[in-house]
Amino acid sequence: MLRRKQQTNQPMKFSQKSGGKSATPPKTNSTQNLRAAGLRKLLFAAGIASLCASCQNPQAPTATTPGGSPGTNPAATPPAVSTPGDPNTVKIVSMLPMTGSSLGQAQTMVNGIQQALAETDSKACDGKIQIQYEVYDDATAAAGKWDPAQVTSNSNKAVADGSVVAVIGHFNSGAAKLSIPVLNQANIVMISPANTYPGLTKPGKGEAKEPNVYYPAGTRNYSRVVPADDLQGAVAGNWAKSLGVQKVYILDDQELYGKGIADVFEATAKKLGIQVLGREGIDIKASDYKALMNKIKALSPDLIYFGGITQSNAGQIIKDMRNVGMTADAVKIMGPDGIKEQALIDAAGKDAEGVYATFGGLPPQELTGVGAKWYQSYKTKYNAEPEPYAAYAYESAKVAIGAINKVCKNDRDAIREAVMATKDFNGVLGTWSFDANGDTSLTTMSGNVIKGGKWEFVSALKLE
Repeated sequence: MLRRKQQTNQPMKFSQKSGGKSATPPKTNSTQNLRAAGLRKLLFAAGIASLCASCQNPQAPTATTPGGSPGTNPAATPPAVSTPGDPNTVKIVSMLPMTGSSLGQAQTMVNGIQQALAETDSKACDGKIQIQYEVYDDATAAAGKWDPAQVTSNSNKAVADGSVVAVIGHFNSGAAKLSIPVLNQANIVMISPANTYPGLTKPGKGEAKEPNVYYPAGTRNYSRVVPADDLQGAVAGNWAKSLGVQKVYILDDQELYGKGIADVFEATAKKLGIQVLGREGIDIKASDYKALMNKIKALSPDLIYFGGITQSNAGQIIKDMRNVGMTADAVKIMGPDGIKEQALIDAAGKDAEGVYATFGGLPPQELTGVGAKWYQSYKTKYNAEPEPYAAYAYESAKVAIGAINKVCKNDRDAIREAVMATKDFNGVLGTWSFDANGDTSLTTMSGNVIKGGKWEFVSALKLE
C-alpha cells in the first residue's frame, strides 16, 4: 500500500492571488523615486547573490521540494554523518505513521520488527554485532497521517546517525518518494513492507523519469517485500469481473498510491469490457460526499472502486454511499490494501459490511509453513491478531538482519548490496527473491471482504 499511501504526493502548485482591480498608485516625488531606484538596485544585487548561493548549495528535499518530483533532480547535500560511538553496534530504524488512525496498523508492524530482533537477541555475527532498533514516527498530529516535513526530517536524522545502516519503511508510497533520494546519497538501504506504487522501482510503470529520479547516486537502495500496484490493480480488475461487475465508477484520493492503483484498475476494467461510467478525484477533507454519491447513483453502477487509503476519508465515502441508497446487495465497493485494516471498520461502522479489498499478498492467518508458525507466535506474544502488514514488517527485518550477518561490520554500502542481492529467501511469505529493481518475485495476492464486522479472506488471486 498504502501504504500508502500517502498525502501531498503531487508536485505543489503555486498560483497568483487575484485581488480584483488594482488601486491607483499614489504620486511620488523625485526624492522618493531616487530612493526607490536605489532600493531596487540593492534588492537586485541581493537576489543575484542569493541565486548564486543556491546554485552552489542545492536545496535539500523538503516538504515543498518533495525529493524532486519526476523530471527534477532530487540530489541534495546530505547532512554531516556522526561517527558511531561503538563500531560493533549498528542500528535499524523504522519510519511508519505512529500518529493518527494508521497507528493500529503501524504498531503491529513495529511488533513484527521487534519479534524478528528478539529471535536473535538483537545480535548478529555470533554475537559480535549488537543491533539497536529505533522507531521514527513519520506522521504528525496536525496532519493526522504521514507528514512530508516529518519524513524529510527523519530521513536527514537517519543519514546523520552513523550507526544507522538500514531503514524499514514506509507505509505510504508518497513518503518513500521523499526519503529514498535522501537515503540513497548516504548508501542507506530501505526495505519497505508496504509501499506499492510501481514508479518507485519500475521503469515505464510510473511518471516520466521514474524511477531513476529517486536514485541520484546512480545505485539502487530501495527494495520491497510486497508486490506493486501494477499487479494489484490488475488483479482487482479481474476480481471485479469475476464478481459479475459490468459497470463501475472510479474514485481516487489524488495521491501517489491511490491515483496510481486506480489508473491500473481503470485500464484493466476497460480491457475486460467493464464499462467505466466516470472517474473522479475526491477532496479528502470534505465533510460529506452526498452530492457525489447521488450523482453516481443516478448512473446505476454495479461497483464503486476507490483508489486510496483509510485516512483519505474512506469511511465517510462508504457511509454516504449507503445513506443515499446504494445498498451492499445492489452496489459493491472495492478498494486496495490501503483500506484493508481495522481502522476502516472503525471509521465506517455498520456501513463497512460488504466492503471488498484486495491485498498484495495473503493475510496473516492464511500463511503456511514458516508463516503459519510466525502467525501463532505473534498471537501468543501480543495476545492479538496482527494487522496485514505485520508479517511483511517481520520479513523486512529478517532481510536486514540477514544482510548484517553477511557483512558483520558497520558498512552502509556493503549492507545495501547484501540486501539488494537477496535471493531464494525462505521466509514467512514463502521463498522469494529481489529482482534488479528491488521488487519481490512474489505475485500471489488475496481478495477479502468485511463480514460480521471483521475482514474475512475470500480467495487467493493471481494475475491471469
